Amino acid sequence: MRVSVIGAGLGGLALAQGLRGAGIEAEVFERDPGIVARFQGYRLVLNPIGFQAVRDCLPTRWHPLLDEIVMEASAEQLILDPQLNEIGKLGASRTGIVVDRQVLRHLLLTGLTVHTDAALTGYDVLPDGQVQANFAHRDPATADLLVGADGVTSAVRGVLSPDTTPTDTGVRFVIGRTPLTDEFADISKAFGSKIAGDGVSLLLGAMQFRTPPKQAAEQLAPEVTLPDIGDYVRWAMILPPNGSLDNATAQDAVLSHMHGWHPQLRALIEQADPDNSALLSIRVVHPGQRWTPGPVTLLGDAIHATSPTGGNGANTALRDADVLRRSLIEANEGRQNLISAVDDYERQMFEYGAEAVRTSLERLPAFAPEAKLS
Repeated sequence: MRVSVIGAGLGGLALAQGLRGAGIEAEVFERDPGIVARFQGYRLVLNPIGFQAVRDCLPTRWHPLLDEIVMEASAEQLILDPQLNEIGKLGASRTGIVVDRQVLRHLLLTGLTVHTDAALTGYDVLPDGQVQANFAHRDPATADLLVGADGVTSAVRGVLSPDTTPTDTGVRFVIGRTPLTDEFADISKAFGSKIAGDGVSLLLGAMQFRTPPKQAAEQLAPEVTLPDIGDYVRWAMILPPNGSLDNATAQDAVLSHMHGWHPQLRALIEQADPDNSALLSIRVVHPGQRWTPGPVTLLGDAIHATSPTGGNGANTALRDADVLRRSLIEANEGRQNLISAVDDYERQMFEYGAEAVRTSLERLPAFAPEAKLS
């Protein structure tokens, strides 16, 4: 069996790793001109399902390395004012496994065949049932299954399910990261909490490694090369309605809403890495009506993009990778045919994917009351 995966995000790479481990040929095609063309290095909180999914997709020899580059974390999920006084609670305390997206992505890339500058222009189902993926700047690729793991603007979804389109919630936020030094120890209670300002919300989260990732890989898995990064604080500010940068830098846009805030909160933004800060929009994709099962399917944000306030986007994509991996292994071993394996995956994915989008949107008004949810 041969599988073409469109998109080198966490979900697509986890699937390719899982298939590789089962002896199934998988190639990844990424539209970016290079693997590190865009910064993708913010912390993620993985729930037990998401963490077990990525663990099961990776070779067992890398499990000690995976365990060394994550941290267990819990957060009270407080609501604080700009002077860090507690004024409420967001909900029950949250626990999980914290991982850096950039570090995890480099681990998942190890050993895979990844073609960059491979923007998909469409695909054709051939008479023999195989799928030919067509690209703007490279020769077509033929496989038994084409998996669209290419994000909110999925080119695969545009052909497979053209009526399934992203919904813009109208919410904009600026995200960035700052090295975690002793200077910020006094504001640690704000990590995992919401700081409510005048029309804005600031969210902070700490990423602290048991062992620096590069050093951990050298010690535990020399064939793996991980980024040389240290502990940091990930911050995100949800802006007022129709928020924009208005030609300001990401840091300046955030600081313009922080007049009179606690000096250490302002220092946190002032000391951020400007190259790793960006303005983003919150768009969601609701799984629409199912298509007829065939040799093309979707995974992750391509079919069920969630609001980040739900904390379940990466978790759901990784769950997709593991569920699809298991179904394809059954097909490869002759326990069912390929189309029934894809159908089995899609039936499960549509159900939990729709639930993930719904629950993420339920949490969004707590951070952005003006969000458009329909």
